[in-house]
Amino acid sequence: MPGGPGRTTRRPAGLYRFTAPRPPREERCELCGAHLAGESHPHLADTGRRALVCACVPCSQLMDHSGTGPGRFRTVPARYLSDPHHHVDDRVWEALRIPVSVAFLFHNSALDRPVALYPSPAGATESELDEESWRTVLDATRLAAHLEPDVEALLLRRHGGHTECFLVPIDLCYELVGRMRLHWQGFDGGAEARADLDSVFARVRDTAREPRGSRP
Repeated sequence: MPGGPGRTTRRPAGLYRFTAPRPPREERCELCGAHLAGESHPHLADTGRRALVCACVPCSQLMDHSGTGPGRFRTVPARYLSDPHHHVDDRVWEALRIPVSVAFLFHNSALDRPVALYPSPAGATESELDEESWRTVLDATRLAAHLEPDVEALLLRRHGGHTECFLVPIDLCYELVGRMRLHWQGFDGGAEARADLDSVFARVRDTAREPRGSRP
């Protein structure tokens, strides 16, 4: 369970609204203002502002520059991958210098470097991540070869003497951070936050599949 004092630091600019409770409101596309029916709609990563943008399907298709060269926006994919044979052990975790039990890591194109974040009562907190530590994680899981910059993250959780490792959409990570912030109580988060964290990871486990053609 996330908890305990950390050595870190700062929340990423432009992502606060994804890490804070929001009152019920009519969802609209942030690019054209169109009404977004239902809870499910595309998200775009605005790489210039380090922000996530709610979008309608036409705008997401028009503005997406994934794999097409320069451009601010990248569509956040919906895939979930697992690696039950990873080697993210205590040595790797210590190299990350993450003071809690949950973290997500991704490559940020705007900063041109890897980023490690974890949930806290204040939202998403960033931990300094040097190249050597990043390489340690990349070498420990084959999911690293599938990771798309800006829009996907490696999601790690130490729990019950074991570390779980998944590749997930980046918006799921910020959803998790927002839920932890909403339910956090006391020093270690409290029972409600732990139960909510368990439910998020249960959903990820049920959805994630091993990469095609992968081998232990």
